[in-house]
This record gives sequence, structure tokens and C-alpha cells, in this order.
Amino acid sequence: MDDPIVESLVLDLIEWVAKGDRSYEEVMDAWRTSCPKLPVWEEANDRGLVQTEVKNGRCMVRATASGLLLMERRRAAAVTATCNG
Repeated sequence: MDDPIVESLVLDLIEWVAKGDRSYEEVMDAWRTSCPKLPVWEEANDRGLVQTEVKNGRCMVRATASGLLLMERRRAAAVTATCNG
């Protein structure tokens, strides 16, 4: 993604989902938008950074291994930039 705002929001979404179980409805209420310039859910989903799964009869959203890896890489880069800055 070339848009740094959307990229930052995608990382926020991954981090939020990774903190605990989130229902699909909860995620959609918080992250779906009709604004074509802020496709946070769509971007994360299309890139395979989040996925839905059925758990105890409910549709849940979780971060994928790719999403968690991206989040960790960005955190490491931010720490490095802070230490070198």
C-alpha cells in the first residue's frame, strides 16, 4: 500500500484484532468504512493480514501469521528509528 495513512490504520487494525477475540460484527462496526480513500478492512483482508473463522458458532476475526509478522517488523523498525534518531 502506498498510502501511509491507510498503512498505519491497517497496522492498528492488526494490533487491535491480535489483542483478543473479536467478532466479525465488532470488527465491521469499528473498521468498515464507505470512504474509498480509507479501505482499512478491505486492504487488510485482501493482503491476507486478517481472516475470519468460525469459533463456537460465531464468526470471528483474527490476525494471520502474515499480519503478525508485518506488525512485528514495523514495531522493530520504529524502535530502530527511535534509537537512531
